[in-house]
Amino acid sequence: MADKAKRQAQRPLSRRPRVRHNVTAAIGTDICGGRFPPGAVLPRESDLCETYGVSRTVIRESLKVLETKGLVRGRPRVGTLVCDRAEWNVLDAQILEWMGPDVLSTELLGSILEARRTVEPAAAFLAATRATAQEIADLERACNDMAGASDDLETFTAADARFHETLLKASHNKVFHQLSSIIHAALSYALHASNSAASGHGEALDVHRELVDALRLRDGARAEACSRSILDLAARDLSGLMGKADDN
Repeated sequence: MADKAKRQAQRPLSRRPRVRHNVTAAIGTDICGGRFPPGAVLPRESDLCETYGVSRTVIRESLKVLETKGLVRGRPRVGTLVCDRAEWNVLDAQILEWMGPDVLSTELLGSILEARRTVEPAAAFLAATRATAQEIADLERACNDMAGASDDLETFTAADARFHETLLKASHNKVFHQLSSIIHAALSYALHASNSAASGHGEALDVHRELVDALRLRDGARAEACSRSILDLAARDLSGLMGKADDN
């Protein structure tokens, strides 16, 4: 008995299959992709079990997750209703992934750009007087990483996102700081879209470096102007891309 107990203790712990995660993603993708359009009532639980090959428990857990993301809402005697797109949490990284090509819609990218125009220049202005030496060094490091990855879109965009998140934190405004975490996924998607549409990254990189220089000199007006220039470049690069997405 002791040997048996010892052998059992030495066995690696089995991991619970990520069934719920996979089913949640599958249903979420079907909703975002239009298989279950806004206003539609999802099939009965028994039918969902058959479609996705899982138990009622897994389906119910998945629907709870989707409800927290604003995709569905349960109604007594009606069933599970697909919510209007306006109720979806489009800042959620999973929803952005499930939306696929719809992420490039004019409405979504335009909304992200509008939000950035409202927040980032103000953050840059505040960062000119509040940023620490370490934060300025982190911003410069992000610029250097962008420069070193000019031919690698994914790495360039990751460094670009890190730059803008650090800028929000460097404002030392608690709301802006929180936003840096909340909008991470949406910002990354928007930056990836604008960077992929740009003919080159040299112009944008120059303005990013100029913004860092303005922070180092504690020049709020110049930092704010640089931030606006960065967003103007993003809007220019996105305009053609959004037009193509709307034509499809």
